[in-house]
Amino acid sequence: MKRLVFAILGFGVISASGAIAQVPEAEWEQFKAQFALMSQRVNALEMENQQLRALTNTTLIEENLEATNAEVASLQESTRKMSWSERIKWKGDYRFRYEAIDQEGKDDRDRWRIRARPALVARINDTTEVGFGLATGSDDPVSSNQTLGDGGASKNINLDLAYATWRPTNETYVTGGIFANPYYRPDKSQLIFDGDFRQEGLAVGWANEMFFTNVVYNFIESDSKKGEYGVWVAQAGANFELFEDATLTTAVGYLDIPTKGQKAIFDGLFFGNSSVPDANGVEVYEYDYTVYNASLALALTAFDMPLSLYADYVKNTDADELNTGYLAGVRLGKVKKKGDWQVQYQYEDLDANATLGVITNSDFAGGGTDNKGSSFSAAYGVDDKWYVATTYYFDNTRGVKLGDDVSYDRIQLDTGFKY
Repeated sequence: MKRLVFAILGFGVISASGAIAQVPEAEWEQFKAQFALMSQRVNALEMENQQLRALTNTTLIEENLEATNAEVASLQESTRKMSWSERIKWKGDYRFRYEAIDQEGKDDRDRWRIRARPALVARINDTTEVGFGLATGSDDPVSSNQTLGDGGASKNINLDLAYATWRPTNETYVTGGIFANPYYRPDKSQLIFDGDFRQEGLAVGWANEMFFTNVVYNFIESDSKKGEYGVWVAQAGANFELFEDATLTTAVGYLDIPTKGQKAIFDGLFFGNSSVPDANGVEVYEYDYTVYNASLALALTAFDMPLSLYADYVKNTDADELNTGYLAGVRLGKVKKKGDWQVQYQYEDLDANATLGVITNSDFAGGGTDNKGSSFSAAYGVDDKWYVATTYYFDNTRGVKLGDDVSYDRIQLDTGFKY
């Protein structure tokens, strides 16, 4: 605008230049004064216009900045809430089972059972996790099964998990409390530990892509007033890639269980282990369990499906006899998602004093040691988190050397869900 005004004025001045000589001096001076005033006015108007434009832009910028800050704050709050919800998760499983037991010398037994194990896991920070879980069933250390019936009476819920795990590095961990057993078991072998068994105490471990090791101290009793003692467990293993789609996992383990002279750990029973009367006539464990364990599993691919060949061996060096046990099996397929299936066969022979009977497989031959026999199982994935399965324990013999040496068969039909 300023340029336009000066152009017009300038054009007028040039056009009138020819007539300047005819204009009296007084009139010409008056004209110049008016021109100067007009020029000042134009400058003032231009400055005011620039100030108005700057003020308008600043207001718009401030308004846009306030809106942006509000959006950022809202996004940060949403992210904080989302991050917290992502750090806490529910997980668990539910199983519904029909079971039939045929034991020589006893009436046949049929029963319906459930198992529910919900757990809450919170990731406190990048290195620390805290877990809390419940389970159905009784105080049996190797079973979370709850038999249905009993006149509709309320059923028990027990503490199943309560732990904290710290991972100072990606390869190491420290866990304290009641926690899932970190001990490596080839193809979930239950030769030493039942699958439902929880460790109570402290565990440390380290693993990389090839090697792993675990050390656990598990309290049998932590109260010195009741006679404090516990179980030391140590294990080391390695994974070897033999060739494409073929991996061999081997492990060696050691358990120190000082039970000699102690009363029965659970329910007044020794679960196949040898016992003798003490000076007061009370039955106590005859041996400690200084157990050495060797495990291996060969993972292959056959018919475009996973194939596992595995074996587990134990020996208790504190006992002079009936002190070894082994398990060997094969599994084809593996249920991970909808449409997957698997079949499995294994044979087990476990001497009476090979390992601590109270924590071994509670289903095979009725549980405990001094047993031998076979099992066959099959499973199918109905959905990604839903399966149906059956397990048949057949030609089992219970109390082979120290018991009644009776035949024992058991069949289980399951449907289960994971979440």
